[in-house]
Amino acid sequence: MRITVCLTDNRPDAWIEGLRAALPGAEVENWEPGAPQADHAVVWSPPQSFIDEQSGLRGIFNIGAGVDALLKLRLPPQALVVRLDDAGMSVQMAEYVCHALIRHFREFDFYEAEARESRWGFRRPREREDFPVGVMGLGVLGERVAKAVAQFEFPVNGWSRSPKAIEGLRSFAGEAEFDAFLGASRVLVNLLPLTEATRGILNRETLSRLNGGKPGGYLINVARGAHLVEADLVPLLDGGQLAGATLDVFEVEPLPADHPFWRHPKITVTPHGSARTVRGATIAQIAGKILAIERGEPVAGVVERERGY
Repeated sequence: MRITVCLTDNRPDAWIEGLRAALPGAEVENWEPGAPQADHAVVWSPPQSFIDEQSGLRGIFNIGAGVDALLKLRLPPQALVVRLDDAGMSVQMAEYVCHALIRHFREFDFYEAEARESRWGFRRPREREDFPVGVMGLGVLGERVAKAVAQFEFPVNGWSRSPKAIEGLRSFAGEAEFDAFLGASRVLVNLLPLTEATRGILNRETLSRLNGGKPGGYLINVARGAHLVEADLVPLLDGGQLAGATLDVFEVEPLPADHPFWRHPKITVTPHGSARTVRGATIAQIAGKILAIERGEPVAGVVERERGY
């Protein structure tokens, strides 16, 4: 069995070493143009030339949770495209979202600003019941985030393509229930996969429906930058419809130095670090799935290309 590794903008050595240790019977090499045909590929943002050359692949394993960039390529029809189930990312995502949520709810940004001016002051405590949290996307990461938020006793809503039964969560599903989901949520957490149907889903119209249409909504975007129509956000913040936003992903990354998001007082920017791949756990998961495919067994995380995730 031959495995080829193609990791754009990532050093491959540690990945190759780990895969060799996890799959001692396999030949694992970094891809170079003209390399022999492989059975499986471990990739991150591979070029089309790699896919064209490795036309006989049976499995393509993405080392990140999102596969939108990979699905833009012309892929071999017989190859299974497999995404990660978790690999250490869900707990990181839960940490990030809970931190952003609590920072907003407890108004820690106010205290930070006061501390810079050596001021000693208090804010009146707010009620959790007034800050229902809506989680868009209830896959592995979304479910973990929703459950973590519920531990802090916030009301939690969830929206997904099909109904989900998750303890402690009020479920909304499909287009028919999308408006009701937005209206029932004051803080919106986006964990949707990026597809043509979800591109631009965070826009002036949808974000204005948060909190029953009343001012005070808050956005946390940890999925993909293209979910947000960036030009719509600042007017909503400046007009008071939204109270703020925490953004980890952007249409152009790195975020350009002259982008208005850097300097807006109601926007918190982080550099796409809400959940990073944990290499050891990822290698173990990919190795297990490769062995399952070789045995003819089904594997979790196979992407439905038509659906986009």
